[in-house]
Amino acid sequence: MKLTLVRWLSLAGVFGLLGLSLAWHAWLAPSLYFPTSLVILVTTVPLLIPLRGVLHGRPRSHLWAAFVSLLYFIHGVGEAVANPGQRWLGLAEIGLSLLLFFAASLCARWGAEAQA
Repeated sequence: MKLTLVRWLSLAGVFGLLGLSLAWHAWLAPSLYFPTSLVILVTTVPLLIPLRGVLHGRPRSHLWAAFVSLLYFIHGVGEAVANPGQRWLGLAEIGLSLLLFFAASLCARWGAEAQA
């Protein structure tokens, strides 16, 4: 029961960060200095690497997703502090990355215990 809940929360965090990243860099506040396709590629590929394992509920993939979420946390804090016009986007990224971090960490722990 609790493993299923944290699996769904980690999936919500991954897909939330993917959606936020796409919306942020394509429509809400596209970059003035870099091509939009390059920015989207750089911001979405790290989340796509552990996605297959997260979808299948593999504990190691959840652990890697938790590690990757820390990059988005750092980026969100930087944007929230440095760019007042996009502060709400940075705060949303912080919230989603924390959701992914804690849910994926718990899923990795409880999933490994269930397999043992």
